[in-house]
Amino acid sequence: MPFTFDAATLRRSLNFTLTTSLGAIDLLGEVAGGGTYDDLVGESESSAIRGATVRRLSLRQLILTKRAAGRPKDLVALGEQAILEERGDRD
Repeated sequence: MPFTFDAATLRRSLNFTLTTSLGAIDLLGEVAGGGTYDDLVGESESSAIRGATVRRLSLRQLILTKRAAGRPKDLVALGEQAILEERGDRD
């Protein structure tokens, strides 16, 4: 459904799922099982993407929030758990 992506829309909503020319992206103001940005920033890591520094959830926290959300697409994506186990990090 088309909408205007502007400051007013951002103030009215917490979460957005967008399709871009580079692929899908979720912009989340609140994460099920994790909380808000302030709650999760300590569980995030910095990455450089195209010259900009961004924060992203640690793999461990991503797994925990996907489990908490319980959505079918999140549960299917829990292959990240296998990556953690391969690296030797266990929940």
